Amino acid sequence: MKETKAMLLTLLLRNYLHYKLYDQAERLTAKSSFPADAPNNLLARYLYYLGYIEAIQLNYSQAQTHLLEATRKAPSNAATAGFQQTVHKIYVIVELLMGNIPERSLFRVPTLKKPLLPYLELVQAVRVGDLNKFQDVVSKYQDRFLKDSVLILIQRLRHNVIKAGIRSISTAYSRISLRDICLKLHLDSEEDAEYIVAKAIRDGVIDATIDHEKGFVQSADVHNVYETSDPQYAFDKRITFCLGMYNDSVKSMRYPGSDHRKELASAIEAIKRERELAQELENDDYDGDSDEDAMDEDL
Repeated sequence: MKETKAMLLTLLLRNYLHYKLYDQAERLTAKSSFPADAPNNLLARYLYYLGYIEAIQLNYSQAQTHLLEATRKAPSNAATAGFQQTVHKIYVIVELLMGNIPERSLFRVPTLKKPLLPYLELVQAVRVGDLNKFQDVVSKYQDRFLKDSVLILIQRLRHNVIKAGIRSISTAYSRISLRDICLKLHLDSEEDAEYIVAKAIRDGVIDATIDHEKGFVQSADVHNVYETSDPQYAFDKRITFCLGMYNDSVKSMRYPGSDHRKELASAIEAIKRERELAQELENDDYDGDSDEDAMDEDL
């Protein structure tokens, strides 16, 4: 019954996502519970659907968690290579949307190297903050991204590309004019550059000030990162991930039922009976020896 419920949930989510009914899919996951003891293949697929829905709904942290769990739950063999490729395509986009750069080793896995090649070029464009290169990659692989159902997520990366470019410019230049920023990021006007830089400063992407009269951006002095709260946040994130993995491992363990206790109790009783029987035999032998000694003395 529980396996049937798990299968129905995954099929319903697949149908909703196929027809892009994301709100209905989210309501279904909110009002239903997935069986805890469902098979791993169904659980992995359900976690993948959850991650995709969360990514569409802008909940990138939850999406990242669900996608990572999906990759761990799915078996690592040739039969599940297609599923691993599909999950990692969404995972790479979610990492970029969160402002992270996926590890290069991910793109060197034999089963992922060729399917993730367009995504590797996308990552390289986002990392350097080259807006023209990013647009060229999207245009080049637009059909592939449409087939993978990730184009809607990739279109959100434009702002991340610009933020990465502003971050690299702020690191390289202590002072730079808005005109030069406009040229480097291939923006339409200096007003756009000023707005984007101001938003980056407000969001904490860079630490700088804008001189509106003279039209330049002054970067602040680089501080020691270990004097900030960034290491604490990084350690907290890693500890939370490790604790979650430990809890999932404990929940996934299979413990024997209570039937073995009855068998153990009967075995203990059998051992006791054997010991009592051996003791009685020893006593009988001792009594027989005493009678024989007494008869010898009478003779």
